[in-house]
Amino acid sequence: MKSNDVLGLIFSNSCETTLTELTAHRTTASVPIGGKYRMIDFVLSNLANSNVNNVGIVAKSGFMSLMDHIGSGSAWDLSKKRSGVTILPPYAGVSFSNKIETLYQLRGYFEDADENYVLLTESNVISNVDFSELFYLHSVNDADITLLYKHMAVPEKSIPIVIKHNNVGKIEKVLIQPNIKGKENIYLGTLIMKKELFLNLINKAISENELNFNRLIQKWAAEYNVFAYECPSTCTVISSMNEYYKFNMRLMNGELRKELFKTDRPILTKVRDDAPCKYGLTSSVKNSLVSQGCFIEGEVENCVISKGVHIAKGAKVSNCIIMQDTEIGEDCNLNYLIIDKDVEIAPGKAMAGADSYPIHIEKKSVIN
Repeated sequence: MKSNDVLGLIFSNSCETTLTELTAHRTTASVPIGGKYRMIDFVLSNLANSNVNNVGIVAKSGFMSLMDHIGSGSAWDLSKKRSGVTILPPYAGVSFSNKIETLYQLRGYFEDADENYVLLTESNVISNVDFSELFYLHSVNDADITLLYKHMAVPEKSIPIVIKHNNVGKIEKVLIQPNIKGKENIYLGTLIMKKELFLNLINKAISENELNFNRLIQKWAAEYNVFAYECPSTCTVISSMNEYYKFNMRLMNGELRKELFKTDRPILTKVRDDAPCKYGLTSSVKNSLVSQGCFIEGEVENCVISKGVHIAKGAKVSNCIIMQDTEIGEDCNLNYLIIDKDVEIAPGKAMAGADSYPIHIEKKSVIN
């Protein structure tokens, strides 16, 4: 199997019901992360770095910021003559109510594609993985379907799918939401199969009114030659506000950044032309990630700060995630907050959450 014979499909609204504060005005895929990236940048970069040249992005709602971020796909070298990246929103008379019906409604898109294989994946899995290895093992095993998994603890607020396989990787059992203590082989929402088989399975599911995708995976594992491939790199599933906050804080760890942001397999994103960050004479910045275009005059510690943020003189900001173009006034005291885009906080304000419960401030809020 060649990588350019694979059609990638990304679900942009992954876990939006457990990330409601962040997805009120955007898809999960376009949630900012790490100061300069969006969640979708990781899976989209993995596909591009694996030479998958044709990618569709399912976007059932709140996709304006996603469209602005993706554009023509040129940032990921997906702006090509015969392939590229396509946003797939609902069209007239159609709603994407669940994954099976969504895939059935999109069958024309799959049928028109030249690729012979389909890779389905979620947008909330943060990793740097070479899908070429997945494609290779799928071919070597002569598998009907191959699932990507990671031996890890269950992500918060998720419905885990646990994979049991033998010593050659063939799946023997799939468990849905079992009672788990410790780590297990957790399915990461990524699978590959031949397009012809994929279309047949989706048509069959619709005709039999089997609309639970997780139950279908369980059924396919019993009826088909299904294999498992373990993600070899570090991996985080963002399925709760708490996990979103903790992952951003973990990015201050240099070893984690080395595992995720590799020079030979870069995580690509849309470039925003900003001047370098400016630091005032009264500024102090410790253990923080600060993006370009910021103006820091106050004190910052253990923070992830996006582009264009201004922190005024006398302000003390600790353990916060601050999204782009936010204004923090003089003498503010902020701790354990997730501050969304374009927020204005008046001088002298004091707000604090907790490590286990960071407070989210909504996009474009004005706090006087």
